[in-house]
Amino acid sequence: MRDIHRGRIILGVLVAAALLAATVDQRTGAASPFVPVRQAGAGVFGVVERAAGFVTRPVTGFFAALANAPGAQDQVRRLRAENARLRADLVASSLDRVRSAQLKRMLGTASRGGYDILPANVIARRGTPGFEEAVELDVGADDGVRPEMTVMNADGLVGRIVLAGPRTSTAVLISDRGSATGARLEGAQEIGVVHGMGQNGRIVQFRLLDSTAPMAPGGRIVSFGSQRGAPYVAGVPIGVIERVEATPGELTRVAFARPYADLTALDVVGVVLRAPRRDPRDAVLPPKERAVPPKQMAVPPKVGAVPPKEEERTR
Repeated sequence: MRDIHRGRIILGVLVAAALLAATVDQRTGAASPFVPVRQAGAGVFGVVERAAGFVTRPVTGFFAALANAPGAQDQVRRLRAENARLRADLVASSLDRVRSAQLKRMLGTASRGGYDILPANVIARRGTPGFEEAVELDVGADDGVRPEMTVMNADGLVGRIVLAGPRTSTAVLISDRGSATGARLEGAQEIGVVHGMGQNGRIVQFRLLDSTAPMAPGGRIVSFGSQRGAPYVAGVPIGVIERVEATPGELTRVAFARPYADLTALDVVGVVLRAPRRDPRDAVLPPKERAVPPKQMAVPPKVGAVPPKEEERTR
């Protein structure tokens, strides 16, 4: 009991002292003798507050993150979707520019030959019964496409239509082993047949019917044309001869040519809806590349020879 009584007395004294100190501090203001004590206390409590904040901040941040997690995830998903859309738009814009350039070139080629063409895009490369190398186009019978129509691009002959659905069609390439195309040498009446050899369209075989007719590397081949322009119209560039095979005693001559059209990377093509009224002959062929003359090398002067200026002075 005595300890409890003593504790109450001490507590009362402390409370009274605190009240007295607060009263004196409030009335004296800036001249209060308790200013240093108050500053020291503020410093101590500031340190304690910062320490407590350092300890509790990760915990409060964790719970705040949990509270905001659904919204943050939705925002991340929206940003990812927006980035994907922007990338797709950029790729589509680049493809549109490339295709626009290809279409412009192809229309120029068709104009020189007088071909009425229907532009199309290659949407797949696939085999079809009887043929290994064929492509699917995004145009069909609803657009006026029929089997046995010529397919070309800005560079040259691509193939012919073999199947025509309502909205899509299938074209077999001239590189297919089952393909045979009537062809003619540039600037001559000599004709032959171009056969596909597979090999991803990098080379085709040209068999000239007259074994005595001249044929050499660098010669250019165009389509000879079929009756009523089906399956091939006349005058479409086919390729450039790279090698002539010696065939002594045979009735035909064989050469191997590189196609003008890149049959491994087809994109924009054209289906020839109507053949030209006149055979364009060689008018559709691209200009020949001019051979660059070799640079003349300076002849070094002979040993002991007098330079021209010194020779004039000696005279």
